[in-house]
Formats: sequence, C-alpha cells, structure tokens
Amino acid sequence: QVQLVESGGGLVQAGGSLRLSCAASGLMFSVQMGWFRQAPGKEREFVATISRNGRTTDYVESVKGRFTVSRENAKNTVYLQMNSLKPEDTAVYYCAADPGLWLPRRKDYRYWGQGTQVTVSS
Repeated sequence: QVQLVESGGGLVQAGGSLRLSCAASGLMFSVQMGWFRQAPGKEREFVATISRNGRTTDYVESVKGRFTVSRENAKNTVYLQMNSLKPEDTAVYYCAADPGLWLPRRKDYRYWGQGTQVTVSS
C-alpha cells in the first residue's frame, strides 16, 4: 500500500521559512514527485515538481526564487523549502507521486498525501 505522509507545516510570520517533508512508502521511490497546495475556497494548484533523479525541477511562477524542491531517494523523502513566505502562501500543501514519464505540469498524479497546513500571518 502506497503512503505519502507530509510533515513540517505550521504557523509562521510573513518573511519566515518552513521546510515541508514528504515520506513515501510502498512504492519504488524513483518516481516523479510534486507539491500542490489548496487555499480555502480555491482550486488545488501546482507548486513544484522534481524528476526521478532530482536533476530537473519546475515551479509555479509565484514561488520561483523563494521555494526549492529537493529529494533524498535513499530516504524516500522529498522536501519543499519555503523561504520569504507570504500570507498568500497560506494553504494545505500536498505531495504527490507518479511513476509515469516526466511531465512537468502533470496534474493526474497517481498517489497523494493527506496534506499539511501552512499558515502565514501578516
């Protein structure tokens, strides 16, 4: 059974930082991983993605230069380092995994985590 478990969310002031982690189990970890977020009343949106070997990444424009996605395949874990956080970054953040071919703006990830809340106060 595949499980993705996010952690690291919380409450932070604007300008602060958080690092989210997503631990995967039950699957071969050499898969594309993605981060998404959903704010109240809004649709879920793509945030970042990283290729199987970690060499290729992609970000939504609004987080470029502030967020960094990385992975440690030996630990079956992917990270999202979030710096210079803004109130508009407030959302539930989800990680996702897909064993298919690399597709930067993939939306149909096969596996999803339960999400972790990130709240940025002004």
